[in-house]
Amino acid sequence: MKIRKIFAIILSAVFLSACSSRKDIVYFQDEPIDKMADVSQPKELIYKTDDILAINVAALDPETVQPFNLTVAANNSNNLFGVQGGQQLQTYLVDYDGNIDFPVLGKIKVAGLTRPQLTNLLKERISVYVKDPIVNVRLSNFTITIIGEVSNPGTFTIQDERITLLEALGLAGDLTIYGEREDVLVIREVNGQKKFAKVDLRSINSINSPVYYLQQNDVIYVEPNNSRVRSSTYNQNNVVLLSAIGTLTTVVALIISIENSNN
Repeated sequence: MKIRKIFAIILSAVFLSACSSRKDIVYFQDEPIDKMADVSQPKELIYKTDDILAINVAALDPETVQPFNLTVAANNSNNLFGVQGGQQLQTYLVDYDGNIDFPVLGKIKVAGLTRPQLTNLLKERISVYVKDPIVNVRLSNFTITIIGEVSNPGTFTIQDERITLLEALGLAGDLTIYGEREDVLVIREVNGQKKFAKVDLRSINSINSPVYYLQQNDVIYVEPNNSRVRSSTYNQNNVVLLSAIGTLTTVVALIISIENSNN
């Protein structure tokens, strides 16, 4: 009987140790998050600190715009304007104060501007030196990060500068069967502060969410459902442990059999 009690205690301890709760698995759970948070959704992309801009200036006389088109060694994967001869246009980092340092013109405040606004500003400033300049501006580091229960989590660079939440999840291979569809979290920086919003993908009204159209550097987190939380503890260590229990069960059965035969 003592052996049976010891076996029962060991078995109970194993299964109790295999249990885990959502608090051990789920991210961002210490504070409640509104389904529809107060997150701004501008109609156009707005440039901000840490953006990297590729700017191309053209004109009827190419030589007149050369001073505005600095080039560096080309990286074909990021050659936005197709500059030939092993060269690509210099990109410009929007600094902490929201400025870029542009050739000839010097510091220009770009944070808070849309592409048309910045394009018009550059045209106006460059027109002092060049007749009828043509200015093209592209954001070269429009990235989004998708983590959690998706097939292919990671950080993705978006070429079109416009993407929806559903399109982003498509890039990540869609949610796995273990992803919570009713609580997809979007993290966005607004005026230097992190904002959080949750989207219920089961509802058609999700397309009206203020975070349905993503902004540069947004982070999407797909929370695991209860099935994933429960299964998270059944790893290889548990398989080995259960195998050991099977062996122990056989030994105990043999001992009990021997005790009964002796009695």
